[in-house]
Amino acid sequence: MAMEKTFDAAKAEARIYDAWDSAGAFKAGANASRDDSFCIMIPPPNVTGSLHMGHAFNNTLQDILVRWHRMRGFDTLWQPGQDHAGIATQMVVERQLTETQQPTRREMGREAFLAKVWEWKQDSGGTIVNQLKRLGASCDWSRNAFTMSGAEGAPAGEDGNFHDAVIKVFVEMYNKGLIYRGKRLVNWDPHFETAISDLEVENIEVAGHMWHFKYPLAGGATYTYVEKDEDGAVLFEEERDYISIATTRPETMLGDGAVAVHPSDARYASLIGKLCEIPVGPKEHRRLIPIIADDYPDPDFGSGAVKITGAHDFNDYQVAKRNGIPLYRLLDTRGALRADGRPYAECAKIAQQAAQGEVALTEAEADALNLVPDHLRGLDRAEARTAVVAEITDEGLAVMTDPADPRLGKPVKAPVAPEEGGEPRDETPVPLVEAKPIMQPFGDRSKVVIEPMLTDQWFVDTAKIVGPALDAVRDGRVRIIPESGEKTYYHWLENIEPWCISRQLWWGHQIPVWHTPGLGGEWRSFCAPTEADALKQMHDFFGEDAEFLLVEDAAAAEDMLADLLSQGTDFTGVDQRRRAQAIPFFRDPDVLDTWFSSGLWPIGTLGWPEQTPELAKYFPTNVLVTGQDILFFWVARMMMMQLAVVDEVPFHDVYLHGLVRDAKGKKMSKSLGNVVDPLDIIDEYGADALRFTNAAMASLGGVLKLDMQRIAGYRNFGTKLWNAARFAEMNGAVGLGGGLPTPQATVNKWILGETARVRETVDAALADYRFNDAAQALYAFVWGVVCDWYVEFSKPLLQGEDGPAKLETQATMSWVIDQCLILLHPIMPFITEELWGTLGARQKMLVHGDWPTYTTTDLLDAGADAEMSWAISLIEGVRSARAQMHVPVGLYVPVLVTGLDAAGQGAWDRNETLIKRLARLESLTPVDGFPKGCITVPVGAASFGLPLADIIDVGEEKARLEKALSKLGKELGGLRGRLRNPNFVDSAPDEVVEETRENLRAREEEEARLKEALARLAEIG
Repeated sequence: MAMEKTFDAAKAEARIYDAWDSAGAFKAGANASRDDSFCIMIPPPNVTGSLHMGHAFNNTLQDILVRWHRMRGFDTLWQPGQDHAGIATQMVVERQLTETQQPTRREMGREAFLAKVWEWKQDSGGTIVNQLKRLGASCDWSRNAFTMSGAEGAPAGEDGNFHDAVIKVFVEMYNKGLIYRGKRLVNWDPHFETAISDLEVENIEVAGHMWHFKYPLAGGATYTYVEKDEDGAVLFEEERDYISIATTRPETMLGDGAVAVHPSDARYASLIGKLCEIPVGPKEHRRLIPIIADDYPDPDFGSGAVKITGAHDFNDYQVAKRNGIPLYRLLDTRGALRADGRPYAECAKIAQQAAQGEVALTEAEADALNLVPDHLRGLDRAEARTAVVAEITDEGLAVMTDPADPRLGKPVKAPVAPEEGGEPRDETPVPLVEAKPIMQPFGDRSKVVIEPMLTDQWFVDTAKIVGPALDAVRDGRVRIIPESGEKTYYHWLENIEPWCISRQLWWGHQIPVWHTPGLGGEWRSFCAPTEADALKQMHDFFGEDAEFLLVEDAAAAEDMLADLLSQGTDFTGVDQRRRAQAIPFFRDPDVLDTWFSSGLWPIGTLGWPEQTPELAKYFPTNVLVTGQDILFFWVARMMMMQLAVVDEVPFHDVYLHGLVRDAKGKKMSKSLGNVVDPLDIIDEYGADALRFTNAAMASLGGVLKLDMQRIAGYRNFGTKLWNAARFAEMNGAVGLGGGLPTPQATVNKWILGETARVRETVDAALADYRFNDAAQALYAFVWGVVCDWYVEFSKPLLQGEDGPAKLETQATMSWVIDQCLILLHPIMPFITEELWGTLGARQKMLVHGDWPTYTTTDLLDAGADAEMSWAISLIEGVRSARAQMHVPVGLYVPVLVTGLDAAGQGAWDRNETLIKRLARLESLTPVDGFPKGCITVPVGAASFGLPLADIIDVGEEKARLEKALSKLGKELGGLRGRLRNPNFVDSAPDEVVEETRENLRAREEEEARLKEALARLAEIG
């Protein structure tokens, strides 16, 4: 039965994938014929996720490596799985509850809510798995992992020990002193009321304001404020009784602990050590704070003086810690001003004593103080900002300026003379509120402004475990590719901060710590894998006869404790067995950050802490393919965690890639309307075209530009391969088997050598993760060498009367087409598998095909290679010259030749018919020299002359080329001018600058072609 005219990807891909899956083609160890193992861990997509271009790109590269190794006989495992995605999943389920008018999370309680999450996960959590299958991902789906498998309350089908592994690691690290609970500044999402990681924060430029305020000096003190130019000349001088600061967040002034100036700033040298007054709050309780010297303020930015609000700004936090400044928290978990605690007057008094050195506040004592004035408590942060600005302005403590000050961001109106009917411009000073763009942090899911917040969290003491992770890269046990990633890796890890691993969510691995009041009434914590283990620890501490009662949370425990104390229960004695009632205890409500559990992904998915055969066989894994944006968040943390837990690196190579951008190099975003859905691409062009595009643009360290025209081009490439297979089928040159042919014809010897060349190139490229080089080599070979040259050169042999030559060519072409399918399969698995099964009876599917090992040493015939290269060079040279000179395509022209040696003459004689037809040549005439009017084409030792003076209008062609060259010169001048302009290079978006550079390169190449064509015309005269 003849082949279909085209490959219908839409119909074939699902069928082919089902065949692979049903045959167990992707299972660990499938097709293994050697002892070497090869293992890749999929970067686990969120269980809520849908396939996006980043996934499609990343997983294409992984699949290429996996299929390549599987075909080479490696014992291969591509381990799939999903991350439980704490915030994202909780958000999806809560939204679903709202849409279906069910009770809220808090109304139904933790246990019932988690049951809803598991229900959602089983119904909808497999979406991205099915989408990855559409891409052709050859994961071992029988081993699909989940970072919450085996957790408490998990339903049937969600068993596993990943949860046990996570809890075990937490307990062990806690017992080793590597995990602790402390109060530090974190990114706080007021919508979800939880800490989030830096990766979950989007810094977006928005229109903002900077308010300038006066902080009066204590006791009415004054100083001479002087501004000077670079030469020391006085520009401005006045007596001041205040120090000026500027802020984009006036509401945080309530929590100021100091004002900082640079030690070298002469304007404020006399103020260091003195006190100033925060210009907001009840006058009778107005707080004084110290003016300190610190290297953080920039004397050339703003006023040079910076307010230090250590509990609400990451930079301020560092300044406060260095200088012993108390950290006063202003906001509650919802982002409103605090409404808890003692009255403002009492809190302000204590803070004042601390500022004057009369008392020393512990971190907890400072945090307990609510320095929000009573009348502002409970206000939303936006409302609070308005109120604070109004109060300061009304008191006359806003810095004032001329209404025409350009910093105000308002157009200045020119005054109109009274005699012209105008009124004098109002020059009454106005508050200085600069209108300026600011970078503001937003939650990537909540879309609300993120607050730096001082909260109690659980931390990994990363300083204690970072050393081995650094050493592993330094000593070469782990390679980061490209090498530029090493610099970033070292910078992050050498300056590492404690890692916040807790989240104030319900969905996730709940912290395995239980809290209860200790012997003296203080709280005590017990870390254990289970509640039963924790109770055993509590009995060891309190006594065997002690009774305990599990309560919901800290508030319930405190209420019960208060009742016990009111009844006279003794909490101070050592003998706790006399207690008449049970001791309250509760489990820590926080869950672990998903980066903590995914940090154990390599060992957790292989069955650790059990010593499984898979762990022994596949760990450490071979390579991690991931985005450079999570080098620190995931890669570095996996390195630290695996080395801390099992004293082994998790992988040997780390291949980092950038973000997939649009065709112009712009980041894809919904607001720009340039987001591309890979499933839409697959629907229109097929998975193979998308996969080949991904491979072709995967240059090491390059910008990943997704061009739809390129995808269409690679679909055409698949069509070209299909047509070549149809040609072979129609000529009986498919499915012949018989192994490697031993041809006699030059063209058949030549194609064997070309096949060996591309095999070596592809293997070398994939071994070095140069996916683009492998793709480009295959494209050039299949399209250019096989589909164009070999098909054309083989036609006389296939369609001639020489029987042995025909049989030989059929066998050779059958083998070559098979090699094309084998070599292309890792990148284009669907169309190659379809052709493999269509073109002949096979012992096994192509997914398990044997990867070739032949070399150019085995197959390259030097004589055949030289002859065919000579013929191809002549045809290409003539075609290029004809195109440049606008010679009519169908016109056959005579050709003259000088210097044709014996090898060239033999190549011409054996391939004359083909050369004439493909180059559109009428005849070949040897001459001693070329007459005027010829353009020359050098090939080997010979020169071929095309007499075109009587065929084309030389003058018209020169005019056309010169006009095009002149127009191009103007474009080049403009492009070069832009790139020489430092303002453009420094301020324009990176993608715009790069696009300009690419345009320049393209135009310069075009200029070179035009100049070459003019030089050819000059030969004619």
